[in-house]
Amino acid sequence: MKEIVPTPPAIIHNDAERILSLFQNVVPSYGRFELVFKRGAGSHLWDANGRRYLDLGGGIAVCSLGHGNPEITEALVEQSKELVHISNLYYHEPQGRLAAALVRLIGPGKVFFCNSGAEANEGLYKLARRFGHDEGRFEIITTRNSFHGRTLAGIAATGQEKVKQGFGPAVAGFRHVPYNDLEAMRAAISPATCAVLVEGIQGEGGVTPATPEYLLGLRQLCDEKKLLLLIDSVQCGHFRSGRFQSYQRLLEGVPGADAFYADGISMAKSLGGGFPIGAFWARQPYADLLGPGTHATTFGGTPLGCAVALKILSVIERDRLDENARNTGEWLKHELEQMAAAYPSVIRSVRGVGLMIGFELAEQIGAFAKSPKPASVQFVNLLHEAGLLTIPSGSHVVRLLPALNLTGSDAAEGIALIKSVVVKLV
Repeated sequence: MKEIVPTPPAIIHNDAERILSLFQNVVPSYGRFELVFKRGAGSHLWDANGRRYLDLGGGIAVCSLGHGNPEITEALVEQSKELVHISNLYYHEPQGRLAAALVRLIGPGKVFFCNSGAEANEGLYKLARRFGHDEGRFEIITTRNSFHGRTLAGIAATGQEKVKQGFGPAVAGFRHVPYNDLEAMRAAISPATCAVLVEGIQGEGGVTPATPEYLLGLRQLCDEKKLLLLIDSVQCGHFRSGRFQSYQRLLEGVPGADAFYADGISMAKSLGGGFPIGAFWARQPYADLLGPGTHATTFGGTPLGCAVALKILSVIERDRLDENARNTGEWLKHELEQMAAAYPSVIRSVRGVGLMIGFELAEQIGAFAKSPKPASVQFVNLLHEAGLLTIPSGSHVVRLLPALNLTGSDAAEGIALIKSVVVKLV
């Protein structure tokens, strides 16, 4: 009798397809690239099929010490052995130490801890409204092309119509004016205005730095009109520019810069290096406006999150990663500018500070004409094929937001991969 042998199972199991199938259970609120990652080390990630990618997107400016950093792991393990979470009804040392460290880096004031940049900005909105409440002032002026988060107040504050669609009516009290336009800001101030909120460097809006004149002018204007000057530093802060705050870098060597100060600053992303933690700082005399019962969050400032953030600050200081952000960032920007000069039909311009760099694509790239996708997304997809991760910004800008400890060799590999895509598009 002939034995019937069953068909053998497939030798190669497609792990990526298996993982993708699990996402039928996830709310489809993200436009995801079809990449499935399983592990990372430094500025490199490996997908489910074992292919290596160089990561110059850094989790959108989050992974300040790269992936799989052993010192972050050690901080997590050691703190988890002692205390993971207690309510903010009580005190614990890591939160106090982290607040003190942030105050030393910014200036006299106090810190509130939360979980994300959107939450940090929500705290600033409440601080501003509390500040203006007794006089009936509640309006906050922000700028066009800004991005301040995905909460209802966050999208109302954001100066991009695309994020507001389908979520009306908008939270009242926000108006938008052109960025880097001091006169437009002055003209927009009304008797209801209590604060101005800007990013030091617009990230989602295309990597556009504030000019020194604009920052100094805003401070003078806010003093004149008795307004709070609030800085959204979620993406551009935490040494990404080469200084702790981007405005500190942008105002270096500028006459009158010593007189500049912010009244409130939101932070997140690189603060926890991948562990979720956010914060906002408020300067004296406004640091006590939000008294007991006025603001809270269950998971804000946990021992675990604060221990990680403290470790990141110590590594940045020890390894002088602020200088690395300056030097490596300047080299990357120079190389991209050279590329733009050589291939103007593909790269139109380059801008940014430190390790927050954007290059703008030319308006008409023939290879992109047949697809409805934005040029930035199409370019990023080509970089994926080459083995490089970057972040699209708007329709024509590609962002580099790598780890602060990016090495020279990894930076050189990134430039080579970008050039390999550019030359194919000429």
